[in-house]
Amino acid sequence: MVKVVHLQLSSCCGCLISLTDTYEKLLDVLGKIELIYCQTIMDEREIKECDIALVEGSVCLEDHHSVELAKEIREKAKIVVALGACAAFGGVTRFCKGNQPPKPVHTSFLPLSRVIKVDLAIPGCPPSPEQIVRVIEAALSGDTVYLEPFVELAKNPEVCGCDLITKVVNKAKCMGCGTCSAACPTRAIEMIDGKPVVTTSLCIKCGVCSFQCPRIKFPDFLNEIEG
Repeated sequence: MVKVVHLQLSSCCGCLISLTDTYEKLLDVLGKIELIYCQTIMDEREIKECDIALVEGSVCLEDHHSVELAKEIREKAKIVVALGACAAFGGVTRFCKGNQPPKPVHTSFLPLSRVIKVDLAIPGCPPSPEQIVRVIEAALSGDTVYLEPFVELAKNPEVCGCDLITKVVNKAKCMGCGTCSAACPTRAIEMIDGKPVVTTSLCIKCGVCSFQCPRIKFPDFLNEIEG
C-alpha cells in the first residue's frame, strides 16, 4: 500500500480542510493509501520514509525547525507535492511583516520549491477538494499525462496575476474568456473591455488564474518566465 505523509509548515491548515471536504471521495483515497504521518489528526512524532508527501505551507527562514523539516521530507519521500498556494508560490506569507505573537521575528517566507526540489505543485488558496483528490489519484495510478502541468508548475513558483498580464495579455494572446477572473478566489481580477485587469493589492499569488488560463501552454509559459 502507498505510504503517504501530510506535513504542515507555515500555513493556516486550509489545504488539509479542503482535502477533508471531499467526504466520500476521501474515504476512497484513504482506502488506497496508508497515512503514516499528519500532525493535525495523528499522534505520530516521527516522519518515516514514504511514497508521497503532501506539504502545505511555506518555509519560514527564521524557523530552523521548519527548514530542517523541509529538508527531511525531501530525503524521506519519493514524491513531494507542494499543496496549495503557500507551499507552491509563497501565497499570503510573502506579505508577512512579522510582529505577530508568539513568533514576532518570523518575517521571511519562501515557497517550498525554493528550499527543496518539489515534484508536483497544486495551486489554490486552498486548492479545490476535487483537484487535490484527482492529483492524488493520478499519482497513485501513474497518470503522467494528467500530472504534467503540475510537474511543470513545481519548477517555477513565480506564477500569479501579474505574470498573466505580462505573458498573455501584453502579448496579444488573451481571448477575453474571463476564466482567470472566474477562478480568482479574492476577486483580484476584473474583466474590463474584454481584458483582465489585476488589482495587485488583492492578489495573494495563489497561481490559480495562470493555471486555469487556456492560452497558457505548459511548459512554454514557465520557460518564458524563466527566460
